[in-house]
Amino acid sequence: MYTRFDRRNLYVTYDVTSNIMQGKNAIGVILGNGWYNHQAMAVWNFDKAPWRARPAFCLDLRITYTDGTIETITSGSTWKTSLGPIISNNIYTAEHYDARLEQKGWNKADFDDTKWHGIKLRAAPSKNIVAQNMHPIRNVEKIKAKSLRKFNDTVYLYDLGRNIAGVSKIKVSGKKGTIIKLKHAERLSANGRADLSNIDVYYRPKDDTDPFQTDIFILNGNGEEEFMPLFNYKGFQYIEITSSEPIKLEKKSLVSYFMHSDVPAIGKIASSNPLIDKIWWATNNSYLSNLFGLPTDCPQREKNGWTGDGHFAIETGLYNFDALTVYEKWLGDHRDEQQPNGVLPDIIPTSGWGYGTANGTDWTSTIAIIPWNIYMFYGDPKALADNYKHIKQYVDYVNSISKDGLTTFGRGDWVPVKSTSNLEYTSSIYFYVDADILAKTAKLFDKQNDYLIYSALANKIKKAINSKYFDAERVSYGSGIQTELSMALQWNIVADQYRLKLAENLAKRVAADGMHIDVGVLGAKAVLNALSDNGQAETAYKLAAQDTYPGWGWWIANGATTLHENWDMQATRDISDNHMMFGEIGGWFFKGIGGIKIDEQQPGFKNILLQPHFVEGLTHFTASHESPYGTILSSWKRNAKGVKYEVKIPANSSASVTIPEIAGKKAYLNGKVVNNWLNMPAGRYVFEIR
Repeated sequence: MYTRFDRRNLYVTYDVTSNIMQGKNAIGVILGNGWYNHQAMAVWNFDKAPWRARPAFCLDLRITYTDGTIETITSGSTWKTSLGPIISNNIYTAEHYDARLEQKGWNKADFDDTKWHGIKLRAAPSKNIVAQNMHPIRNVEKIKAKSLRKFNDTVYLYDLGRNIAGVSKIKVSGKKGTIIKLKHAERLSANGRADLSNIDVYYRPKDDTDPFQTDIFILNGNGEEEFMPLFNYKGFQYIEITSSEPIKLEKKSLVSYFMHSDVPAIGKIASSNPLIDKIWWATNNSYLSNLFGLPTDCPQREKNGWTGDGHFAIETGLYNFDALTVYEKWLGDHRDEQQPNGVLPDIIPTSGWGYGTANGTDWTSTIAIIPWNIYMFYGDPKALADNYKHIKQYVDYVNSISKDGLTTFGRGDWVPVKSTSNLEYTSSIYFYVDADILAKTAKLFDKQNDYLIYSALANKIKKAINSKYFDAERVSYGSGIQTELSMALQWNIVADQYRLKLAENLAKRVAADGMHIDVGVLGAKAVLNALSDNGQAETAYKLAAQDTYPGWGWWIANGATTLHENWDMQATRDISDNHMMFGEIGGWFFKGIGGIKIDEQQPGFKNILLQPHFVEGLTHFTASHESPYGTILSSWKRNAKGVKYEVKIPANSSASVTIPEIAGKKAYLNGKVVNNWLNMPAGRYVFEIR
């Protein structure tokens, strides 16, 4: 997996027993550039990365014989090397493969390697070489083309019918030397051809020899040939095939593979509204499209580990997938990248780009928010322990540049619909979140002095925010827009006495905005939770279920199968069609409708908070999550008498159940009236609200 190569390198172990044969054996290795030897020029400067060098490797083949003896065969000075048919490969552009250069049987024991060359030995990129302990990236799902359009004998266009991250495999016959180009795009131009203009905007090629997201395959002319790249992936829905000579392609000539870190799915929702189910499915598609050993922003234009995108989507990730190992690895990247003064870059890992003036709290709070969420979901404080001093360094740095508890260190509410939030207000809230997490972690680890220091700092920040931005008379924050109101609720800035009134005012603001969202990324993280957690679940659902502009459903109504980077589908910038930064909604479904929530006092779902909302517009809703203790189920369905609510609490867990009150109806369990608030041991229960 991609790391900051000059500070940490990962190794992988494979069981190759089934590959070993009696008699002579050979080991063949193909090396690609990956992120290590990034040659394409882009604004992120990976071509100038301090670790850059030609690809290299080392291995041990450890053999245990039947008599118990062990032999280790190592790579070293006796190995030989040769160039092969992969003549170019790049993580942004693609792979160039000249089948005329293939050496048949090159990795077999009887291959004649007399024309091959010797190798050079060199030091490892870093001295920190550790095992890769995470779910691998795989070609998880094979996707056949939904349609094929033939323009002429040299131009074809495949449509997968959905947007994915991954690669394509083609089978084709043609004359020797025929050059075939496979251009991967998210959009089509007016003439029906592949259009890369929304995603190639940061690529800075010196010429046209290495086009963006375009594999180049040169035929050897020996019958049907097959090509699938090994050393890159793309984000795409369409594959345009162009050839230098006429070729014949059929629909079955090409298949694509959805590629991502192969994390197990552990969460599921199902509802009576197909739009809700499609939004959830599209959110998961975007999440997986952006999971490649780290959470990324988009699988085509950048492939960068943008910190903000990572923590905006952390709950969506952990409700739906067992992605713990990916986040543990990424937190290691954070530790590798943190400067001695505590500063983190916007993108992690980085070539050195991103230590600017806007890499502030709203983005780089990953260092605190992600370990805290891992603790909340798994009940395991290890991530907090591993990163404690790094969180502390970070908070201390922000404090050192802040005046009276307030900071403007941040990017702000990125890509809003129309309103603009106050940068000091939003950045200071995340400063509070970090200080609060640090204080709670210090208490967890019995670091009493730190607890006193950072709980005092958190209180100072909260007081400063409320003093400057809270209007007690109107019960409003800042200019009263959705992001500003919802962030105060989401992150516990507002005093309890004003909480419900503020949520009511947020609901009124949403209504004044035509019952549509008016938020950027910070508001998208907060607005649904702020409403549903504070008595306004009906408004939250209406926002989530809108199928007109702007909203998640608007994308789906216009054919999207992934989340977009911009609410405005006709925008001229920030227009990737597969982005995760608006992805909190995928976690909100579990919390805001299904009501499966974490009890901070007993994390890891040791005690589950079950607080469903029987919202108008749905006749049934089911959410399930595989917690560390087993399956949690929260499922409700309307009937003629009222609502049937079914819950499953796994063994060794308990639950605090809050059943919504419905006027004129009571809650029953096993035929007996029960309170709407009750504590339940493990088991399966069916409540009747009638």
